[in-house]
Amino acid sequence: MSEFRTVLTPKKQENQIDYQSKVMLFGSCFTEHINQKLEYFKFDTLPNPFGIVFNSSAIYTAVNHCVINKVYAQADLNQHGELWFSFNHHSQFSSANLVQTLAEINSNISKAHQFLKKATHIVITLGTAWIYRYNDTAKIVANCHKIPQQKFTKSLQSIAAITNDLDGIYTAIKTINPKVNMLFTVSPIRHLRNGFAENNLSKAHLIAAIQQHVSQQKDCFYMPIYELMMDDLRDYRFYEADMIHPNATALNYIWDFFKASYLSDKAIPLMKEIDRLQKDLQHRPFNRNTDAYREFRLHLDEKMAKLTAQHPSIKF
Repeated sequence: MSEFRTVLTPKKQENQIDYQSKVMLFGSCFTEHINQKLEYFKFDTLPNPFGIVFNSSAIYTAVNHCVINKVYAQADLNQHGELWFSFNHHSQFSSANLVQTLAEINSNISKAHQFLKKATHIVITLGTAWIYRYNDTAKIVANCHKIPQQKFTKSLQSIAAITNDLDGIYTAIKTINPKVNMLFTVSPIRHLRNGFAENNLSKAHLIAAIQQHVSQQKDCFYMPIYELMMDDLRDYRFYEADMIHPNATALNYIWDFFKASYLSDKAIPLMKEIDRLQKDLQHRPFNRNTDAYREFRLHLDEKMAKLTAQHPSIKF
């Protein structure tokens, strides 16, 4: 029988993730999807301390500030309308309260700094090679925060510039955590507002830069998530209604590929046990005030307590 798909076969990689691992994630919104799966199965993770960021320069800034445990002050922020914000952060960190904005930013950096020192794996997902420079400072921003477009200059990062960012990220992290492993991916979400050809050019620059960087480091790896979506799942039934974002079926397929490639086989039985508990936790009874439901909850609480006693890092 003819094969009507081009299938990417996962390969077990070195230095796999298990329940003793600490996984830190930086990058585009696809990073959030991977983290949601890891969190569901109760792996120890810390995602995007600067919020969602898309380009390598912004990720380099975020990583470097976490490494040096930078403390932000009012001079590091900007104000637009009523909101205080940082050009290095996602808009989730902006607010009308200066003290609150600084407190949230600095709290996340401090937490990330401590986590980064103990992390076993860093996952970095690049979204685009298109960057925006704020004209007043000529600095590349992570987010434009709805400031008028004429305040920025848009350009395409060269492969050399992206590679330089990745080298900088690697060097910075290694200064405080020499043993960490790094996994790079390119987001499968197309940035079509830049144009179809422009999106392909952008993704090509990201892939070329990552491959160049990874080829020089024995503890850096590339996961072909972009290729998985563009080739293996090359059908619009794997997309949301906008025909851009992967749907739940695609995300689950990508997660299975990730699991087969980077998760330790010895973690799988525990993942299955956690999955059963998670599904029980999502159970919605017709009536909570019944003996049957109270008994169900009692047994569930006992199972969770037993699992937590055996694996203290797992919390329900």
